[in-house]
Amino acid sequence: MEIEHKYLITEFPTDLSGYKKKEIEQGYLNRSPVLRIRKSNDKYIFTYKMKKELLEKGAPIVNEEIEAPLTEEAYLHLRSKVDGNIIIKTRYIIPYSFNGKDYRIELDVFHGKLEGLVFAEVEFESVEDANAFKGPAWFGKEVSKDKRYRNGFLSEQENLDCFKG
Repeated sequence: MEIEHKYLITEFPTDLSGYKKKEIEQGYLNRSPVLRIRKSNDKYIFTYKMKKELLEKGAPIVNEEIEAPLTEEAYLHLRSKVDGNIIIKTRYIIPYSFNGKDYRIELDVFHGKLEGLVFAEVEFESVEDANAFKGPAWFGKEVSKDKRYRNGFLSEQENLDCFKG
């Protein structure tokens, strides 16, 4: 189970070079259910996701999620079959504590066609934890329910025009 919130950021945290990071490339073979392939540094992963709807306002995104390792050869074969564009991003892993619990902020900085897009995701153990969470001062608006910040949607974009207006 994946339970998460997504946030815009108002500024970058200081000294990103001090955090672990992953260079990520990912593509989508299907959107509903989500069938995704990902290269994360030197690991290759196939992911199946099925969205669970929570109707409460401000509720986190909740997905059933299954991940399985891929070989590089399998990844490259599937990569040639993705719908839309390959997403390229750097993900910074930033530890954060709130209310005595330790969280991991994943700050995604996009490259290529999505250059200039940045947002943060936080995953939770429970919906209750997600609903109680308050992020650091550099977090801006929560965008969990805005489809423009879903990677599947982003893989269909040729540029950032979807954020204009």
